[in-house]
Amino acid sequence: MRLQLRLAIYLLLTAFPRWAFAQLGADTARAIDAIFERYHPEAPGCELAISRNGQVIYSKAWGMADLEHAVRMTTTSISEAGSVSKQFTAAAILLLEQQGKLSLDDDVRKYIPELPDYGKPILLRYMMHHSSGLRDWGSIAVIAGWPRTTKTYNNRDALDIIIHQQHLNFAPNAEFGYSNSNYNLFAIIVERVSGMSLAAFTREYIFSPAGMTHTSWRDDHKRVVPDRAIAYDLTRNIYETNMPNEDVYGNGGLLTTAEDLLKWNAWYLGGHLGNPSLLGKQLAVDPFSNGRPNEYGAGLFLSQRYGGQRIEHNGATASYRADLEAFPASGLSIAWLSNTSAFDGKGNTVQQVEELFFPTAAKQTAAGPGLRNVPPDNLPALSGAGLQAYTGKYYSEEAQAGFTVMVKEGSLYLYRSPQTMIPLTPTGKDQFSTDIGGFSGDRGEIVFLPGHGQMTISVSRAKGVIFDKR
Repeated sequence: MRLQLRLAIYLLLTAFPRWAFAQLGADTARAIDAIFERYHPEAPGCELAISRNGQVIYSKAWGMADLEHAVRMTTTSISEAGSVSKQFTAAAILLLEQQGKLSLDDDVRKYIPELPDYGKPILLRYMMHHSSGLRDWGSIAVIAGWPRTTKTYNNRDALDIIIHQQHLNFAPNAEFGYSNSNYNLFAIIVERVSGMSLAAFTREYIFSPAGMTHTSWRDDHKRVVPDRAIAYDLTRNIYETNMPNEDVYGNGGLLTTAEDLLKWNAWYLGGHLGNPSLLGKQLAVDPFSNGRPNEYGAGLFLSQRYGGQRIEHNGATASYRADLEAFPASGLSIAWLSNTSAFDGKGNTVQQVEELFFPTAAKQTAAGPGLRNVPPDNLPALSGAGLQAYTGKYYSEEAQAGFTVMVKEGSLYLYRSPQTMIPLTPTGKDQFSTDIGGFSGDRGEIVFLPGHGQMTISVSRAKGVIFDKR
């Protein structure tokens, strides 16, 4: 009977949101509930927490954390934060600089001598701001036929892929190019410089001081994590588990709760990271070599929204989704974690929550650039004989994988045994593209260099990967 009473009390406490009505009006709370109605009680869900001036004013969870065992999502369920994790890795690097153990102006090869010499130094600050030009190792893995989550990658595997890249996406600090490689290398640098793993370093210098008692890293995907929410994809109207079965971290891999993320926002924005505070360096942005501004700080996107500064990062790993935002001028922070990708492309719930707090501000939307798959009208027709000139076996030392280029039913394909068959659409002389599913949801651009016996494959985060004809 006592056990049943304790269970009833627990369910009562976790079934209802925690908010201070003195700070958050009942109408606003109901509006938030309406936004999140799409997270049905019997389906995977999410948790949302909101704070004002460091005080939690709303915290609630919807849906299920574990479908197989019928476990409900609560405000203490552990989800994965994807690339929201990067700000913690960046913070570790800034702390090491403050401790005198490295400098952001150091060449990365000082700490990762295995990297090729690309002719120009890649400074740690370039890596922090995604202007290094380093190819994204996960994109190379996609080209090689083993996308992330299909193998149990760890940071040593990521390093091995990175050091095989003989070319960069662009010259160091020439432009912005988002690449997870920067932050996996940071995790390795933290360990080599401090003698502690990134997990141990952040636990001692960040998580514990900030009071983030539910936060750790997925540095061992086999480790049992109490209260972990399982991630799900919706395929053909059926939910399937889609977990990040890998040990790479630093680029992602933070296990946390929405309320813990709010604690982090309050801690570092309050000037408590570092002594003296490192907040200025966290929010600092360096211009590119041509003087144009970069809007990426220390693992943080910095922009203007609703008439003030917005500090934000979102994340996606396997089917986990996350977003963490701060509006310093209004003291507002919003943290959201979800264990499903079912609503990708179906409206941004976090933005709808934002707009409840800035009702008179102009709404802003942004569309990122992408590879276009619209062939020009004046392309010459390619006959079967013309296509044969491109056929053959190609191998890439950079991707450590190969393709056979073949003609089938009058069209050109990239083929890899046993069943990879990627159709190519002509877009110009010796140029082809794939559809959006060509490389695990990424379009590819293929350029043949007949005079050199080569082809190059480019995806959004890895440009010009060379394949030699054999």
